[in-house]
Amino acid sequence: MARRSGHHEEAESGERWLLTYADMITLLLALFIVLFSISSVNISKYITLQQSLRAAFSGSILPGGGSILQGANNSSTKNSPNNTIIPAIVPLTPTIPKPGLIGSALSQSQQSSLLKEAQAASQENSQFVALRNRLNSYAKAHGWSNQVKAQIQQRGLVVTVLTDKLLFDSGSDTLQTASYPLLDEIATLINLDPARHPVVVEGYTDNVPINTPQFPSNWWLSSGRANTVLQYLLTRHVSADRLSSAGYGQEKPIASNATPQGRAANRRVEIVFERKYPAPTPGV
Repeated sequence: MARRSGHHEEAESGERWLLTYADMITLLLALFIVLFSISSVNISKYITLQQSLRAAFSGSILPGGGSILQGANNSSTKNSPNNTIIPAIVPLTPTIPKPGLIGSALSQSQQSSLLKEAQAASQENSQFVALRNRLNSYAKAHGWSNQVKAQIQQRGLVVTVLTDKLLFDSGSDTLQTASYPLLDEIATLINLDPARHPVVVEGYTDNVPINTPQFPSNWWLSSGRANTVLQYLLTRHVSADRLSSAGYGQEKPIASNATPQGRAANRRVEIVFERKYPAPTPGV
């Protein structure tokens, strides 16, 4: 009798691996059922699946698995598949994603809208790059690299033109004839812009006071110069509904007014292609 009992215990111990195998097959079956049920992209379903799988493989769902790894000291009845309760992989009550999870609180239509906006912003930035490169190459070819520069900024594509010896004489808002080819090129770029961005012409001065019958202050001078450039662009068939002008006087310097070089840099006209979409995040 003792020999028979020992032989029976050895047989049970040898078949204990079947319990682990059965648990693994059950989990795999549940996994494939869940994957099959997710037929469309849904962020909340993926988050629920992730949480369920993490709980399943942590050892908390299948109590038998932990005891087997510890040495199989428990009896075979406790580890029997008939007594093991396996909770559902997907909870019966839908899980509401936490607001902190990126995209989990957004509907499918909202996510689609954000994706389209990001793609449009990226395309807009590519258009600005092409316009910037063309204008900077044009300025370099005509020897205006020190006076004309196009840059992509947060607000859009900004074309900065220093006024001295190119656009205006000191204290004047009358265009010099030397500026016509440059403004013609800028007008061409505006007309070639496929997205038809709004364009703002901005005038700036240094802090040297002016008080003439025509220009009582730098505000008047900067506004007059911006309007003059705008009027020239209109003669080059730029749509009026895309153009506006603004004069800032001495209020937004880009260099120190303490030196002649700084004051010359502040006497400028900026032609801004305004963004229609937020600027892309750096590194994205």
